[in-house]
Amino acid sequence: MELPTLILVTRDTVIQQQILAHFKKTFQLSICSSLEDCYEQCRGQEIDSILVDLRFLLSGGHQEDHLLDMIQSAAPDTEIILLTEEECPEILERRTACTSMMHIKGFASEAELLLEIDSCLNPDEKVVVTQTLVMNAAHGSSTAGSTPEKKTMAKRPSTSNGSRESTEAANEHGITRRFETNSHEMKLMLNELEIAAQHDVTVLLIGETGAGKTYLSRLIHDVSPRRNEPFLNVACGALPNDLIESELFGHVRGAFTSAHADKDGKFLAAGRGTVLLDEIDVLGPEQQVKLLRVIETGEFEPIGSNKTHVNQARLVVASNMDLQPLVEQGKFRPDLYYRLNMLKFDVLPLRRRKSDIIVLANDFVHQMSIKHNIPVDRIDEEFMEALHTYPWPGNVRELENVIRRSVIYCREGVLRKENLPSHILMGLVGPTNDPSVVLNHKQNDSERLGDQVAVTEKDLIEQALFKNNYSRTNTAKTLGISRVTLYNKMKKYGMNTKK
Repeated sequence: MELPTLILVTRDTVIQQQILAHFKKTFQLSICSSLEDCYEQCRGQEIDSILVDLRFLLSGGHQEDHLLDMIQSAAPDTEIILLTEEECPEILERRTACTSMMHIKGFASEAELLLEIDSCLNPDEKVVVTQTLVMNAAHGSSTAGSTPEKKTMAKRPSTSNGSRESTEAANEHGITRRFETNSHEMKLMLNELEIAAQHDVTVLLIGETGAGKTYLSRLIHDVSPRRNEPFLNVACGALPNDLIESELFGHVRGAFTSAHADKDGKFLAAGRGTVLLDEIDVLGPEQQVKLLRVIETGEFEPIGSNKTHVNQARLVVASNMDLQPLVEQGKFRPDLYYRLNMLKFDVLPLRRRKSDIIVLANDFVHQMSIKHNIPVDRIDEEFMEALHTYPWPGNVRELENVIRRSVIYCREGVLRKENLPSHILMGLVGPTNDPSVVLNHKQNDSERLGDQVAVTEKDLIEQALFKNNYSRTNTAKTLGISRVTLYNKMKKYGMNTKK
């Protein structure tokens, strides 16, 4: 029996070896070093599947997108799997969202990658990953030796509206199981959120930067009936005001100076999937009106067009600040606020769920150890104690980055407190949404007044400036000093005095 053909497009020799070893008995394999070579092969023969490795791109992905379009035109029935970093160029994200192309974004290890590819190429078979496979994929590193045998039923994602996994199957890996927390308050919120995720409703997530809103949004999508459709993230705060509407609704050629071609917005590109609108608070009044119309009726028009489209995507909106004060200040429409506030979920900052810090830290240590191929056999108690004491103004994202840095500097397989950044060891807390955040120190020989709050003058000023939106007048009033004194202290500590 003739084996199906699989073309692997990559320059990564490690991935080549892993794919060849894993699929040599199930596929007739061919290796291409470029998309141009792949295109030539597709023109000369029938190909069943193509795996394209586009990690580590140095460009914006436009040339690669053009070549992928040529390949899809030359081989319309060929199954294409795209492998990219977690931060994928938008033009490639759009192509995977608008076509039947499958997309694997980021992976912690080669074993995880093989699992993902298996689930795409073998949708009806059980994928068994044994300890041997994991050890081979980790190239014999000591971090893989203790990985237990794992079995999972893999299903290929489908772009067909009628082909869906059952709700029961999705709930086996639901939000409450995949968002790990020991906080009772968070568990109650997650239970309610999981119910809301099953229904076609707009969800509002409020939480500080780095608290996990994007991750939760993805979980909402994954446990919903839309799980096999695209998930698109729009970072509103990262876009200039004049481009937000184009990003959401699209535009037609000639709608404005730089509109050289028609462009579908995220609402069209997402199809029946999910669109996350992050930092919703930055939208202007006109954009808020249009968004309210989309939520109420689904209708919108691309910029420069008279044609009305109907949005079929589910909306998840997020903000790192409560919207009610913005309504009171006249910066956010009351009707949109009340429409969103009906299903509002507060994501607690990490300092309010301290019982999660150690669990998350252990998870991140394991992930970073595998990713950077640095064995970690033991974690000192003082290391974990320092993590538990720090208030984490940057939340889970800050914790993840601190663990990454610590693992990179880990020596002899032991994580010690000396591997932590100096600001954590010194108790210096950066700006946060909550200016009351302080660091509690244990009593020692030089502290005879019990537990004290150690916050430097510079930290107090930074937090007061943040709280008062960098207004020096209001900051000086908050601190009980004159504007001149505030200016002199900012200058003394090398802070930006030109804002």
